[in-house]
Amino acid sequence: MDVLWAELTRGLGDTRQLMQVIIRLIAAVLLGGLVGFERERAGKPAGLRTHTLVCLGTTLFVLVCGGVGMTSDGLSRVIQGIVTGIGFIGAGSILKLSEERDVRGLTTAAAVWVTAAIGVSVGLGSIGVAVISTLLALIILWVVGAIEARAEKDRVERVKHTKN
Repeated sequence: MDVLWAELTRGLGDTRQLMQVIIRLIAAVLLGGLVGFERERAGKPAGLRTHTLVCLGTTLFVLVCGGVGMTSDGLSRVIQGIVTGIGFIGAGSILKLSEERDVRGLTTAAAVWVTAAIGVSVGLGSIGVAVISTLLALIILWVVGAIEARAEKDRVERVKHTKN
């Protein structure tokens, strides 16, 4: 029974460390969920579940590596791997639809990448930085998205008037 308990609690140390892990995992789910909810609301394919899982997964990688005593050099390599892997996921969400400028998925790819960075931040214990970053990401997605939509509408109107 001791071996089972030792395996179940490896990397958790004492009660304080267990609480830190729980707080960080919950923070990752909430922050990734906020970004994912915005993408879901916007009707994007990478939505709530994707962003929540990316944030939770990156947090988990960082927590586990730190929990087993990995050096900062080793943790740096893990984070580099996360950034590269998330880049591949993002690249898979980008589609070029025509010979013109019509490319879709760049914002989704960027949102997944930022969500991974938020997860790394949470995993390293910088929850305040992660919260601020999440708020900034949401502002960019909402406000800048609305500005872009307005600019596109104006562009279409100008094209219509030019043709008439």
